[in-house]
Amino acid sequence: MGRNYDGLDARLRRFIDEQPLFFVATAPLAGSGHVNLSPKGRAGTLRVLDEHTVAFLDFGGSHAETIAHLRENGRITLMWCAFSGPPMVLRVHGAGEPVFRDDPRFADLVAGFGEADGPGLRAVILVAVQRVSDSCGFAVPLLDFRAERTLHADYFGRRADAEFATYCERVPTNGTSIDGLPALPLPLPPR
Repeated sequence: MGRNYDGLDARLRRFIDEQPLFFVATAPLAGSGHVNLSPKGRAGTLRVLDEHTVAFLDFGGSHAETIAHLRENGRITLMWCAFSGPPMVLRVHGAGEPVFRDDPRFADLVAGFGEADGPGLRAVILVAVQRVSDSCGFAVPLLDFRAERTLHADYFGRRADAEFATYCERVPTNGTSIDGLPALPLPLPPR
């Protein structure tokens, strides 16, 4: 049976820290728009700042749906599944905000991620936690974690920041979502 929580207490924070993968879901307001669900990994790229605030790093890739949806309406859900140990699914519903490179808060937020910061960073996503709930997770399979993938860091790590900015401008789904919403502000400010 699922429970609701007042915030992310120490037990839930430990659970989050132990998971190598989480999922981010957002959607546009338009009923005809596309719901987005993205897997996120890379150790150290998510931090629970306090019981009611979560932050994660948003790296360049093929789309910027999360950023576009947050700019339009702020709705976001984060989900973690226990793929090992006792079963559990944890969901955090909240109001998300992309903090871009030219925001005065950006440098301090990024500094808190230490070595997890890396090439291809577009924004820090701040989530004001509004609802925390768990569910049984009985149907989630047991899976073994083998290793982090390094392909993203390898690909963007070979490029200078100016080259990454050019990449963001060249790939249409960085500046505009698949539904035509404004996504990443372009040109991308330098770091």
